[in-house]
Amino acid sequence: MNNTPSTTAVSSCHQQIARSRRVNHVLGVVVGDLLVGLSFGWWVLKHNRHHAKPNHEGHDPDIAGAALAFSARQAEERTDAFGRFMARYQAWLFFPMLTLEGLQLHVASTKSLLTGGPRRYRSTEITLMGLHFLGYLGGVFWVLSPVQALAFIAVHQAVFGVYMGCSFAPNHKGMPIIGEGEELDFLRRQVLTSRNVAGGVFTDVLLGGLNYQVEHHLFPSMPRPNLRRAQPIVREYCRQHRILYTETSLIGSYVAALRHLNSFRPAARVPARAAR
Repeated sequence: MNNTPSTTAVSSCHQQIARSRRVNHVLGVVVGDLLVGLSFGWWVLKHNRHHAKPNHEGHDPDIAGAALAFSARQAEERTDAFGRFMARYQAWLFFPMLTLEGLQLHVASTKSLLTGGPRRYRSTEITLMGLHFLGYLGGVFWVLSPVQALAFIAVHQAVFGVYMGCSFAPNHKGMPIIGEGEELDFLRRQVLTSRNVAGGVFTDVLLGGLNYQVEHHLFPSMPRPNLRRAQPIVREYCRQHRILYTETSLIGSYVAALRHLNSFRPAARVPARAAR
């Protein structure tokens, strides 16, 4: 399995493919909704908010804390037993939870479309997503028995979720979190919260150019093949201005992300009766 359709949809979101904004949008809708089964309009709104203020509490939807706690405040705000259990062991649960990420993306984007989400191309998106699910489910159940079809869908969506999650996790997970009341200038906000992944051609192909995350956040509309050419310039500029420029290996990025998630372990609450 590869993430080429997903990468194409993301590139369209950033106006990286064609000179015309309309062409990029049409391409994004066709690839995102029809081929991937994700609402392109929903992704654009969500991803633009992330790019505006990455890793900024209260602003970045990618660290909203619904499933994972990305800060000590988010961990301590969980008062129910299940939420505190999740926050306590989330580093161990991170990769298993990625098997559900694909399903979560499909559900969230579909819900957004059906409940008054992005209006632009809405009817077109609903039609194309309907054709996607009709073709996907219809094709699988046409050639496989019901049990085999359900098993295939479960494995396929789990692999899709893990691959997507492992492609995006190295970018910001484990990098500094900006508190709600804090403000940074554009350059520091984008550089200090982003991480590049070294590895040459291998990571270029595996991560689809997302491994140049610092450059991507500084120049989001830059075509991905040019990001590696901009890297030496950006890195040297950051060195001259004493701005921390983070780059690590792929494995190192996962280790950093897991250490970050493991650092928020809320203490077990003392039962009210015992506290007396």
